Amino acid sequence: MSTILVTGASGFIGKALCADLAGAHRVLCMSRHNPGVDLPWVRGEFHSFEDLRKLDWRSFDAVVHLGAVTGGCLERDGMLVNVEGTRCLMRYLMDRGCRKFVMASSIAATGFQSVRFRPLALPMPDEHPCLDRDGYGVSKYLMEEVTRYYVRQNSGIDVINLRLSSVCRDDALPPLVRPGPLGEWACGAATIMVLRDAVRAFRLAVESKLKPGIRILNATGPQAWSAVPVAELLRAWWGDEVDVSHYEKPGHEWDSLFDVCGIERELGFAAEVLPAR
Repeated sequence: MSTILVTGASGFIGKALCADLAGAHRVLCMSRHNPGVDLPWVRGEFHSFEDLRKLDWRSFDAVVHLGAVTGGCLERDGMLVNVEGTRCLMRYLMDRGCRKFVMASSIAATGFQSVRFRPLALPMPDEHPCLDRDGYGVSKYLMEEVTRYYVRQNSGIDVINLRLSSVCRDDALPPLVRPGPLGEWACGAATIMVLRDAVRAFRLAVESKLKPGIRILNATGPQAWSAVPVAELLRAWWGDEVDVSHYEKPGHEWDSLFDVCGIERELGFAAEVLPAR
């Protein structure tokens, strides 16, 4: 039985994941607020070394790092919490022997939030470059770079950065996206995964066989959350500025905006809840 630390345990995904993992693992929750689950909990912020010292009494086989400031945050907060905070957490846990790190990155690391964003390839690959303009996406990208830095220092650790899509409640699916003017976060609205699928993706990552090195994996469903064939939706947004030919191939008309082959190959994950058309 592994001992797993979950940061951001009081959040939407955190509470569900802690409850899910507790059946097979020793789980310690860390968050600013009580997660309300019947599990050991430490009140604290992962970006504070003083708070991390509250964990000195335990050793950890793995961490699932969900804690973060999210989209729409100030650039300063993104850098201090998502980047420097991740450095603090990893440094503390590595120095105490932890070898498995499952990190909640974001598909926003591509920078799609801006209406000026244009993907360099479609579907967007796992390691699509960061073209962010607002601060949140670059904070997640730099978080990934921190993990690369520590893998270079410590070749024995296993780091999985899950570039997570938008996540909704299982019983509150958002409407399918229809063609219209391009707005901020448009790609996020068309890239959805339900909570139980997100929890399963994190569980598969943390329970996967130790594989030293770093992996960056898009974590979303295999189909776009679109009411129309994806090529039609993307042309409404971007005209002829991007190559949508992938979505014109037979059998690929509804594919996700993000390539999900990597997470299926590495973790055996495929989202089960698909858009109902």
